[in-house]
Amino acid sequence: MKILSVVGARPQLVKAAIMAEGLRQHPQVEHVLVHTGQHYDQNMSGCFFDELRIPAPTYNLSIGSGSHGMQTGRMLEAVEEVLLKERPEWVVVYGDTNSTLAGALAAVKLHLPVAHIEAGLRSFNMRMPEEINRILTDQVSSVLFAPTENAAANLRREGIGGDRVEVVGDLMYDAALHFAEFAQHRSRVLQSLGLVPGGYALATLHRAENTNSDGRTLVTILQALSELAREMPVVLPLHPRTAALAAATGNTQLLGKLLVTEPVGYLDMLMLEKNARLIATDSGGVQKEAFFFGVLCVTIREETEWVELVEAGWNRLAPPHDSRSVLSAMQDSLRRELPPMIHPYGDGKSTQKVIDRLVH
Repeated sequence: MKILSVVGARPQLVKAAIMAEGLRQHPQVEHVLVHTGQHYDQNMSGCFFDELRIPAPTYNLSIGSGSHGMQTGRMLEAVEEVLLKERPEWVVVYGDTNSTLAGALAAVKLHLPVAHIEAGLRSFNMRMPEEINRILTDQVSSVLFAPTENAAANLRREGIGGDRVEVVGDLMYDAALHFAEFAQHRSRVLQSLGLVPGGYALATLHRAENTNSDGRTLVTILQALSELAREMPVVLPLHPRTAALAAATGNTQLLGKLLVTEPVGYLDMLMLEKNARLIATDSGGVQKEAFFFGVLCVTIREETEWVELVEAGWNRLAPPHDSRSVLSAMQDSLRRELPPMIHPYGDGKSTQKVIDRLVH
């Protein structure tokens, strides 16, 4: 049996890593890994293969950056060529990136069954490219693995249900549990940055709506983070898009008030998340990982797909309309006690449930 995974961005590499780990228990299954190259430099994805012990991709398509249409189109063409050659029993796509949509469309056009991991998430904001990718991928998938009951309910409202949908929990939770202990022994990021556990805030910024071309929203966020840095160190692993925009708009002086690093590997990121006092982010994956490690999160967006964390008090939305409101949200979170623990993302055995459905 042959299962082919299409990945391209860092969160997908994490999910593919935990899938690869599970599939090693099934020697009858050949796992073909296709990397589109959506995140294509060493810091953004290359180190993940070494850290997470993922075998080198069977195919590296090296698509790189570009407009959404250009990037998705080039991926679609390249993935189709691979699928024509490999003819897998299942094509597995992860999350909501252009790689996800290209993999799903290429497969369904060739009448190959698609399994979508992390199906059913909705922000209800059609201006987000990720929202369009999610909706289209869910519509063409044969099996939809929803991480939460909320996600499954979204699918039912769209007319997708029955045995196509299975609530399995979140593979990112499996990965965090699996790799956190490994990170404890391998990572030296706290020591190298001079950080004290519980004594700093961690920030990440990369979404298009926060790094738009005029840079105004980015300035708003950086001003808030700079003010927070008066109270404690603020660590910012800097995404290439964010770095380029800050330089192009002359706002590098705001970065100078933060503890800026290059993008970090997954194990270092786990350690930074686990030991932070507060996390501020626009990343869906980081929102969840904050919760996995019992750290309060401020999401610098208008909305989030992970609504259960907002409802339970573990996450707080802070739309970046002005720096004062973003700063206030972060300061309020620092003063709050931790809310009661909830368990919306499964039991840490989501990967096995996915594999059982695909293999048997």
